[in-house]
Amino acid sequence: MTATGDGPWLDEAAGRLVRPFTVSNGRTRPTIAFDLLSHVMATGATPLGYLGPEHAQALDLCRAPVSVAEVAAHLKLPAVVTKVLLSDLVDCGALTTKLPEFHQNPTDRALLEAVLDGLRRQL
Repeated sequence: MTATGDGPWLDEAAGRLVRPFTVSNGRTRPTIAFDLLSHVMATGATPLGYLGPEHAQALDLCRAPVSVAEVAAHLKLPAVVTKVLLSDLVDCGALTTKLPEFHQNPTDRALLEAVLDGLRRQL
């Protein structure tokens, strides 16, 4: 029995019928280095060759810029599997990627001090 709206890939009692690493053909390393906050967006190009249903779902989610973490959450797949799927789509020209704005300087001292002050007030 399948869960409503999830198609044949989910079973109410058993959970996911296809194991996550089967989706990526057992690959655990993407060809492109993604940060979880990297944004991906569809280019409009049609991917050449066969891509699985998860690739199509990921591509559909990327019609507007979306983070890698959000794609993983929507697909209900581990981040590393999602990164492999997204790298496949970038490799075939169907997606483009952009590092997060703060990639060069991810630690803003003022922000970190404000967070620390807030945590101290809570304790």
